[in-house]
Amino acid sequence: MPLKKEIVWRVGVIYIFMLAFAILIVGKILYLQLIEGGKWKEKAQSLTLKDITIESNRGDILAADGRLLASSIPFYEIRMDTRSTGMNDATFNSKIDSLSLKLAGLFRDKSAAQYKSELVKARKNGERFHLIKRRVNYNQLKKLKNFPIFRMGQYKGGFIALQTNFRIQPHVSLASRTIGYITQGAGGNVVGIEGAFDNDLKGVDGVRLMQRLNGNVWMPIHDGNEVEPKDGKDVVTTIDVNIQDVAENALLKQLIRHDAHHGTAVLMEVSTGEIKAIVNLERNSKGQYKESYNYAIGESRAPGSTFKLASIIALLEDGYVDLDDTLDTGNGEVLYYDKKITDTKEGGHGVLTVQEVIEVSSNVGISKLVTQYYTGKEEKFINRLYSLNLNNRLGISIKGEGEPEIKYPGDKLWSGVTLPQMSIGYEVRVTPIQTLTLYNAIANNGKMVKPKFVKGLMYHGDMVKTFNTEVIKQSVCSRSTLRKVKIMLEGVVERGTAANLKNDNYKIAGKTGTAQIANKESGYTDKSRISYQASFVGYFPADNPKYSCIVVVNAPSKNVYYGNVVAGPVFKEIADKVYATNFEIYEGLNEKSDEKISEGNTPYTKSSFKEELEYALADLGIPVNAEGVSSDWVSTNMLDSFVRLSNRKIIENLMPNVIGMGVKDAVFLLENMGLSVEVHGRGTIQKQSIIPGSRISNGDLVVIEMSYN
Repeated sequence: MPLKKEIVWRVGVIYIFMLAFAILIVGKILYLQLIEGGKWKEKAQSLTLKDITIESNRGDILAADGRLLASSIPFYEIRMDTRSTGMNDATFNSKIDSLSLKLAGLFRDKSAAQYKSELVKARKNGERFHLIKRRVNYNQLKKLKNFPIFRMGQYKGGFIALQTNFRIQPHVSLASRTIGYITQGAGGNVVGIEGAFDNDLKGVDGVRLMQRLNGNVWMPIHDGNEVEPKDGKDVVTTIDVNIQDVAENALLKQLIRHDAHHGTAVLMEVSTGEIKAIVNLERNSKGQYKESYNYAIGESRAPGSTFKLASIIALLEDGYVDLDDTLDTGNGEVLYYDKKITDTKEGGHGVLTVQEVIEVSSNVGISKLVTQYYTGKEEKFINRLYSLNLNNRLGISIKGEGEPEIKYPGDKLWSGVTLPQMSIGYEVRVTPIQTLTLYNAIANNGKMVKPKFVKGLMYHGDMVKTFNTEVIKQSVCSRSTLRKVKIMLEGVVERGTAANLKNDNYKIAGKTGTAQIANKESGYTDKSRISYQASFVGYFPADNPKYSCIVVVNAPSKNVYYGNVVAGPVFKEIADKVYATNFEIYEGLNEKSDEKISEGNTPYTKSSFKEELEYALADLGIPVNAEGVSSDWVSTNMLDSFVRLSNRKIIENLMPNVIGMGVKDAVFLLENMGLSVEVHGRGTIQKQSIIPGSRISNGDLVVIEMSYN
């Protein structure tokens, strides 16, 4: 082949090859653009754009007076990008010693040498997200930002701080089980108010679009589609922190004294159903008492003698008995088939009136009455119990309410002894809060209201939703029955099984309860393995009820298990505190008077807190002379036309002079100084057991005697 043709042929082949290659490239480009364009654009965006979730601020849980019960506080996880783009070897090597020294001094968990060794190793391994410390608080974070290397920031100093919010309860154990918690995941726990109001508390998370820039830096894009997070609402509970504290301490003392397994105490406001205090304490394996389960709400078991209220209501409503009717309880024993029911008094009570049957809590008496009038008419008795709502859950806002059990004739477990057993609180199951709700209905003139734990929801300080009192039944019984039941419940404290709770300041009405708790395997046959449940439930002041309360102590030992001795003192201590500190409980205190304060008729004033006293006197239009007064607490001197104030100094660790003060101010002052206070009488303080000016220690008992016994 001539040379010229050979050259043309070779050039042609190359040209054809290049043309084919160019066509192939153009074809691929067109394919990518037209056929797979959407796919690759989406892929590119996924690498350069992303949505991040902006967590909302979880709302707080507040006490009735606004004090925090649960809140979220930020903690930080500190990490280091040991290969950050702006950090060179010279910077790292020259300052790693001082950084390690600072870290060791701040956290005190490792030596400076250990910190240096870890950081040097991490840089050698090229770690971009090396963990330094978890759960760092804000004050520590501020210090870390000024440490060597870290002060250069994230891209030059490798400093990374990731925020995590942790839920805390400032009052630690107070009502902690009722306040509750939630745990993450599909199988997480939802407990207490935290769980019940989770949707309101958690708010709404936001979304922000971020774009990646050079150096793996992500920057927000404000494209108009950004969704800002919405903070959660605050939940305002009905809990009174002061009463809650008293209730917990009172119950704890009795549990320790009687070596009990667990106990609960609940205080409810009669008219509204608001729960002012709720305590649940259980002994753990270390012998410490902690809030680990909400027994008040969740534990459904035989209540014992506190159930006799339901039995006597049925008998009175059906017209079978009256207060003055009598029956013979004999020697305190009665046999129903193979089941012997006995009274606690040795030798029995003999002849009793119906009123006395309840006052002395005669098992023989109430079981005889119920079997006498309802044998063959068992459905009538059970229907009466159902009319008291004892067969239904209350439907409270907190999850985990125990299921009550009131058997019906014909059930497979109904037997010949079921009727007398039920009459004294066995073969039935109710929770403490269900029992309290019935007694609260008696105190509330027959109206049964649902226990309420939350007053409302707040958003940024404004109340956006309130929860009204819910009525379960307008009346649980007739007016006649209500009057008679109140007489009997007052008699229990005046001269019956709870006479140890009687006092001169205010009247208590209620009922003691002592129930045997059968062993799971041997039932009631093995007497050595039976434990007891002691309880007291009632209301006060009996003549104008404001609060109802139940106390249940489970498995007390040391052979002391009666309700008046084990549970009663807890009830009394809670009631004393409420009575001493709540002005609304005093009859007529809030009634306004149109009577004018005339000159020369200055009313009597007690020594008190200066700011509150001045406010009250100003409201009454009474002149005050406070010249030279610098102390918070003051003494008063009444003159014809004005009140003169003088200093009343309070010195730490020295007993103050509280003579002439009212009980509310005195108890507040003394308890805040760490003293235990015992009050005798009413009126104005006239004597104190510790001489003013004496040195005092935390926990010392001071007895104050009032002007009226």
